[in-house]
Amino acid sequence: MRTIRVETSAATMLLTEAPEPKVRDRQTGEIAKDATSGEALMTIGVVYLEDGESSLIKVTVPESGVSEGLTLGAPVSLPGQVARPWESVFNGQQRHGIAYRAAAVTARLETAASGRWSPGRPSP
Repeated sequence: MRTIRVETSAATMLLTEAPEPKVRDRQTGEIAKDATSGEALMTIGVVYLEDGESSLIKVTVPESGVSEGLTLGAPVSLPGQVARPWESVFNGQQRHGIAYRAAAVTARLETAASGRWSPGRPSP
């Protein structure tokens, strides 16, 4: 399926779940690896806020792309974020969704000049 770039410049993303290894096989505990590099993959949870609406999403990032100093509730950036629609049949039932992936997750410092909310600054 096609990979779609996600434009996030007008959005605020807040970290809601700390990075943890992405499990490929729940029965064996096998950790998912990048198909090209073989690097271990991690998942994070973020709330995506834009135009007065919010969504909770899980994003997969390579282990080397997880920055130090990430804090729950703090704004983050997800450079190289893409979305990939998927569908499968599990136990005879059709399932579908959108998988999100990014090259990295980094802390994002919001400033008063950006016009966006930041911790310690009153919301508009």
